[in-house]
Amino acid sequence: MGEDGRRRFLQSSVFVGASLLLAGCNSKPDSPMQAGGEQPKEKKDGSKEAAGEVTATEDLMREHGVLRRALLVYTEAALKLRSNPSAIDPGALQKTAKLFRAFGEDYHEKKLEEAYIFPAVKNSKENAGAYANIVDTLTAQHQRGREITDYIVEVASRPKLTTDSEPLARTLDSFVLMYRNHAAREDTIIFPAWKKTLSARQLDEMNDKFEDIEHEQFGEDGYELAVKQIGDIETSLSLADLAQFTAPPPPPVKA
Repeated sequence: MGEDGRRRFLQSSVFVGASLLLAGCNSKPDSPMQAGGEQPKEKKDGSKEAAGEVTATEDLMREHGVLRRALLVYTEAALKLRSNPSAIDPGALQKTAKLFRAFGEDYHEKKLEEAYIFPAVKNSKENAGAYANIVDTLTAQHQRGREITDYIVEVASRPKLTTDSEPLARTLDSFVLMYRNHAAREDTIIFPAWKKTLSARQLDEMNDKFEDIEHEQFGEDGYELAVKQIGDIETSLSLADLAQFTAPPPPPVKA
């Protein structure tokens, strides 16, 4: 996605059903000069790359960063569900699940990975079927994740979480474990394999394609909105201060 599309935060955190809405539009400059006055770089194949531009593969990993922050919310929620379930705000947990649904499942998984990345990796002559099994597993995990998200949204619609605290905690734990492994394999195996199936010009085209899909899905910049929303959720659950997660020093080694 273009750097110009990343420069503006649109202040909105409204969920409508399972979708994110974003008001307003940013137009791209008519001039070939990029923001900041830098000229696009010409590649060997004639395609152009703006200085500092976020490529499609980089953007997929950034989107994983948002989803990983949702997983951190789930992890902390599971801990509190076992120690003091009444301390968990069901509304915040439901917002996290709806964010995961709208940004992760309906957009990142369905519109990008399942529509473009998985088929290219699985069917490319270069890969010769080497990743077919892992793609099938990742697809099955997408479906299981959607079932779990449905469950979280339903349970978190209740005023309190005391009744289903342990089953919900176990479900959150299993989802986190699955998706941590899932996203790590995509980042280190699938996305690099997908990038190898594309020429430089094709990758440029996918950058634009993914940006267009994002705008169609959310109205404008869904990534920035998702970052804003997960930040608001973290604040509401007292998880926004990164320093609180700093590990203590290791114990002294006994002689």
